[in-house]
Amino acid sequence: MEYTNYTRVTEFVLTGLSQTREVQLVLFIVFLSFYLLILPGNILIICTIRLDPHLTSPMYFLLANLAFLDIWYSSITAPKMLIDFFVERKIISFGGCIAQLFFLHFVGASEMFLLTVMAFDRYAAICRPLHYATIMNRHLCCILVALSWIGGFIHSIVQVAVIVRLPFCGPNELDNYFCDITQVVRIACGNTFPEELLMIFSSGLISVVCFIALLMSYAFLLAMLKKHSGSGKSTSRAVSTCYSHITIVVLMFAPSIYIYARPFDSFSLDKVVSVFHTVIFPLLNPIIYTLRNKEVKTAMRKLVNRNILCKEK
Repeated sequence: MEYTNYTRVTEFVLTGLSQTREVQLVLFIVFLSFYLLILPGNILIICTIRLDPHLTSPMYFLLANLAFLDIWYSSITAPKMLIDFFVERKIISFGGCIAQLFFLHFVGASEMFLLTVMAFDRYAAICRPLHYATIMNRHLCCILVALSWIGGFIHSIVQVAVIVRLPFCGPNELDNYFCDITQVVRIACGNTFPEELLMIFSSGLISVVCFIALLMSYAFLLAMLKKHSGSGKSTSRAVSTCYSHITIVVLMFAPSIYIYARPFDSFSLDKVVSVFHTVIFPLLNPIIYTLRNKEVKTAMRKLVNRNILCKEK
């Protein structure tokens, strides 16, 4: 559909999370504290996996990539949100909005594809243990991670290509603290039903299909592990890892399905879900995984203690 004779909007106004000054101050303290506490934890996970010679398994390589994507994902919206708590008129340029939208979907989709790769890694480790090292070699891991990024890039380009063609001739207020397709499409002029349907299909349906496929995969893996429940520590560790992965999958996909797998109408829970989807859950994902992994926790303690002792000496 071609749109002509419309005045181009040069900026959008964000409503933010609250209009009350006191509430904004409380939210700033809460989110800044959370961001400054959890962000270094994710960086520590990456450094630990990179520096510890015992954490060379493909699973840890993928975990480090997950932590990196989650840091990037939360940093797309969190810094501006924190700054806007002290700004009376919260604005973002049209180009800035498109850039934020692009990176949000690029990193978000890349993470979804990476979680699929992590599920395949667990399948190889549990169902093909004797061939695991051969199947999940470093070369294949790098290729799979690169394909995750390429898939995320293609997905995001589709979103941006649709958005930039929409006409914006009237209101330029977005009812959120960041730019996303649901708010931008909502204020576009003319009939946007075809574009909305395309985005629901490309974002919502993909989220639903991947979510169901991943849950079924982990259900199958857990059933396989129960058959070998007498194998001792290795089995219990594998079960714990699967439950950690399932938790991350639910935290990642449930908000995404709520936001994108429905018509882009406004609901009271939208902002709350968006905060958890773009800031809280991404930073928590690697932490949740690490809390159930003794090897990573031990390696992290060694790394911290070694650096503290070196500084004291």
